[in-house]
Amino acid sequence: MDMGFSMEESHIFFCGLKFSHCMYMLYGVLIAYVLLLFIVSYWTSRNTTADDFYSGSRRSPWFVVAFGMVGASISGVTFVSVPGWVEKTDFTYIQMCIGFFFGYLVVAYLLLPLYYKMNLTSIYGYLEHRFGLSARRTGASFFLFSKLAGSAAKLYVTVLVLHRFLLADTGVSFLTLLVVVVSVIWLYSYRGGIRTIVWTDFLQTFFLLLALVLILAKVVSSLQLDLPSAVQLVSDSSHSRIFEWSDWASSRHFVKQFLSGIFVVIVMTGLDQDLMQKNLSCKDLRSSRKNMLCYGAAFVPVNLLFLSLGVLIVSFYAQVGVEVPPSGDELLPAFARTAGPWVMGCFLIGMVASAFSSADSALTSLTTSAIVDVAGWEKKDAAFARRARLCFHIGFSILLILFSLLFYNYKESSAINLIYTMVSYLYGPLLGLFAFGLFTRWDVSQRILPVVALLAPLLTYAIDFSLSNFCAYKMGYEMLLLNGGLMFVGLMMIRKKRVGC
Repeated sequence: MDMGFSMEESHIFFCGLKFSHCMYMLYGVLIAYVLLLFIVSYWTSRNTTADDFYSGSRRSPWFVVAFGMVGASISGVTFVSVPGWVEKTDFTYIQMCIGFFFGYLVVAYLLLPLYYKMNLTSIYGYLEHRFGLSARRTGASFFLFSKLAGSAAKLYVTVLVLHRFLLADTGVSFLTLLVVVVSVIWLYSYRGGIRTIVWTDFLQTFFLLLALVLILAKVVSSLQLDLPSAVQLVSDSSHSRIFEWSDWASSRHFVKQFLSGIFVVIVMTGLDQDLMQKNLSCKDLRSSRKNMLCYGAAFVPVNLLFLSLGVLIVSFYAQVGVEVPPSGDELLPAFARTAGPWVMGCFLIGMVASAFSSADSALTSLTTSAIVDVAGWEKKDAAFARRARLCFHIGFSILLILFSLLFYNYKESSAINLIYTMVSYLYGPLLGLFAFGLFTRWDVSQRILPVVALLAPLLTYAIDFSLSNFCAYKMGYEMLLLNGGLMFVGLMMIRKKRVGC
């Protein structure tokens, strides 16, 4: 689920790498990877229609979608952040991952049947059916802003890492590299839409997990251990603690992490057009549900691997007498920089694969939601539809660049915390809106609904600020539940006659 490279640039200590055979090899590997994406894009985008762009004509194999969504959900942020968490939070992130699985059960058995029954292209079509056009546009607007912000933050992480590794001493600016990366993503995704994204995500997840396994193998080899000994080292580490039961004030308490995991998945998957658009490209509900449950079950073992990698790298630093980087988000990049060219190559391919799999599907879902939910142009003639998709795809690519530049100048200790905080504020109104639609029979005032949706996150911020300053209690990801609850209460206050009465 995911974000993370330190936003504090003064803490980033990549040394400049001079041009060498090693550097040219890295460039060659990255260029070959991009060419492979274009080959897949060409193969999947031949003779595409509007339905292929939006839903893949509901012909995507469920196992391809499931495998690809692992990479899309992990992102480059997990790739650099999670290994660095072990020093401060041990393995407690697994508590949230356990909650993720139960969240996927809710999505698979509550939301997916609803979406398939209504034959939706955009999931926010449910809000129009339930409340009216104002609700649909309100929900889609929150999605558009939150997806832009989240995708830009994740993309920023990857581009910054690539810039530090490959271009720091060349005079090429961060902005130039950012524009090149977004242009590449736009080029291979704009024609085929979700039909292309399903297959490129499959490819990118393969390379991401391959990079993780190869880097793990390198660390184990550097420690002069075999696999059973490495497992034992991780198990015996003081950082292998998973559960936190004692401190209720801690944001890492099991109940908070578990519940947050459930609701983060519900909003970031079940109420997110990006990930649900891939699920809805499967041929039927049964296939989509199998996809959901399979990739949901993958999160605990995959994140255990990332956290184990963090323990092993810390142990390696202790063995060679090198100080651990001051920021956890620097742990894996710093190791990759010093561990040899093929480790750097694996790390860079993993970062690029995870970033592309997140950003390409984001552009497609943003374009879909803008055309279908906000503009209502999905039924226009083919020529107009192509022009609209082209314009929106270009427009969102430019916005993605601008948002990434904002993060470039933002200072935050950990990007993953920033992402989950944004989720708490921006997805809370969606959570309350869908919950009100599913569990009540009331209608609401169309005119006042957008105001309530804006007030809910503002009140959440005020409550969090008050608790932090006057009660010494800092809210964690439970802000999402508070925000959704405030939205639900606000909708109760503006309810009208019961639906069907």
